[in-house]
Amino acid sequence: MIDRNGAGRHPGSVRGSLPLVSAFAVADLLGLVAFGELLAFERMAGDARLAPDLRRRAALNEMAAAEIANYRRLADRLTALGVPPEDAMAPYVEPVQAYHDSTEPRDWAEVVTKAYVGDAITDDFVREIADTLDEPDRGLVLDVLHDSRYADFAAAEIRLAVADDPRVAGRLSMWARRLVGEALSQAGRVAAERATLTALIARDGRVDVVPGLFGRLTTAHTARMAAAGLNN
Repeated sequence: MIDRNGAGRHPGSVRGSLPLVSAFAVADLLGLVAFGELLAFERMAGDARLAPDLRRRAALNEMAAAEIANYRRLADRLTALGVPPEDAMAPYVEPVQAYHDSTEPRDWAEVVTKAYVGDAITDDFVREIADTLDEPDRGLVLDVLHDSRYADFAAAEIRLAVADDPRVAGRLSMWARRLVGEALSQAGRVAAERATLTALIARDGRVDVVPGLFGRLTTAHTARMAAAGLNN
């Protein structure tokens, strides 16, 4: 069984061609992504009630269905590796839930801004780590994160809200800054607490890799804000 520092043994940790630390790291990363997909399903299904019309409500529920399908793919892969999905996800429940609890949207505009900003920076964080994995796990993670329909939908909704009332841009820009601050804080917490993920991030042994990663996440966030018509 994996403990909170990534130490110990779990079924399947020494099977196959992966070194032990990499086997733990794969399970850790898949667990993180799986919990993110599960929570995304719950969030989208709940946020759909804030949609201003049935078209948007249906769109969000369709995207929620895609998220739970992604979760199942990840859970099946963890099971095939000999790791119970609930065990792989457990270390991330507290930090990820803390982020969502502290950034509860109040209306539709905040719902789509959270999706566009918060979800995107989390996905960028995972992509950076996933690039270090071997196939098929790298392909699975990137494929799960590749679907950009929700981001495109959210960006279009933000631009529409700003076009309808330019004053909304200021409020949503402040909301986005809060979101990215909370997201980076929790991402830093995850990186610090999970030794196996930190080893993947700092795979070349350099101690300055993590700050560089967060710098790239911030740069991507700035470009994303500008694309949606918001101020960084």
